[in-house]
Amino acid sequence: MLALGELMYEGVMLFRADGRLVLANSAARSHLCEVDADRADDPRTLGERLTERLPNDALLQARTNGRWSGSLPAEDRVVLAHLYFHDDDEGGHYLVLIQGVEGQEGFEQELQQRHAELRQAYMRLNGAQDKLLQSEKMASIGQLAAGVAHEINNPIGYVHSNLGSLQEYLRSLFTLIEAYERALRAPDPKALLSEIDDIRTRFDIDFISRDLPQLMAESREGIERVTRIVRDLKDFSYFDQAESWKLVDLHAGLESTINIIWNELKYKVTLQRNYGELPLVECLPSELNQVYMNLLLNAGHSIGERGTITVSTGQEGDQVWIEFKDSGAGIAPDLMQRIFDPFFTTKPVGSGTGLGLSISYGIINKHHGRIDVTSVLGEGACFRIVIPARQPATKKPALPAQF
Repeated sequence: MLALGELMYEGVMLFRADGRLVLANSAARSHLCEVDADRADDPRTLGERLTERLPNDALLQARTNGRWSGSLPAEDRVVLAHLYFHDDDEGGHYLVLIQGVEGQEGFEQELQQRHAELRQAYMRLNGAQDKLLQSEKMASIGQLAAGVAHEINNPIGYVHSNLGSLQEYLRSLFTLIEAYERALRAPDPKALLSEIDDIRTRFDIDFISRDLPQLMAESREGIERVTRIVRDLKDFSYFDQAESWKLVDLHAGLESTINIIWNELKYKVTLQRNYGELPLVECLPSELNQVYMNLLLNAGHSIGERGTITVSTGQEGDQVWIEFKDSGAGIAPDLMQRIFDPFFTTKPVGSGTGLGLSISYGIINKHHGRIDVTSVLGEGACFRIVIPARQPATKKPALPAQF
């Protein structure tokens, strides 16, 4: 054993729990014995030198966990140590493996290289996560495309119909205007009053004068509805990797999201709003809108023929909360622990990616918040988002959301 140890580049030491050294090879002595030459072979000095250099809790950690790893201080180099403990009838033994890294500069270069590699890996992971988030967002919009098109088609339809009526109204009004012009040019304008009255009666000018303002108001409302849907869809699909944290009105984001997905819910859901007083909240608004949509759609999918979704908001201290409560089927207790797992879904194949709740969890975690879930099977579920109104002073998290 001793002969084998002398062939090793790594230092090897074995000592008992009471501190008595059992063996040490020459590599261990060269790493640790920075003492006078006449004392270098003293095993007690060698053990004391190791104990002095070990952190205070190294022996305790090794005894508790079975192992400890770290570095030992040295003047011109770094010494790496791995400490192992084995309990036995003699009170236990410690095995120490020691490796020297010559030159502090070389060690720092190695650390910098490792740091650069880790940073590159982090950037790739962060980029992949951003792409995943945007892909899930666009997939959600794709699933809603038919409903959004229907929501746009309705107001466009009655605006188109109103424009047809407006064309007929204008033709009638121009006919009446021409009759008035002829009367003004005639020697006796009163002679044409009967013709003017006939035109007014035939084209129902009194009805046109009443209906025209209402027709214009409806058309304007329809165009504004389309504009609002397009704007909300644009805001929702917006993605900027460098999006900054903003102070925003959470209620505006909720209404914008509801506006986009309403066609998906309105045929079977009664939506109730219990909005409280909220301050402006520091957040990434486009990402929170993604969370709202995921939770609202999940609530809608859990409802069978008809049900209710209640959206509530409030403030508790320096935190705000947004709650989505549905009267759907609820979540089985054995599934409750898995609902935030990536790719977990109870929907049929092809109906969902299983990433909605996982991404939502990551977004809320990025906001230093949490999602609380309660459910009674057969009676519905309640998802409550809790986030701080202001992000911690340590600045916004640079790390990506954890999936």
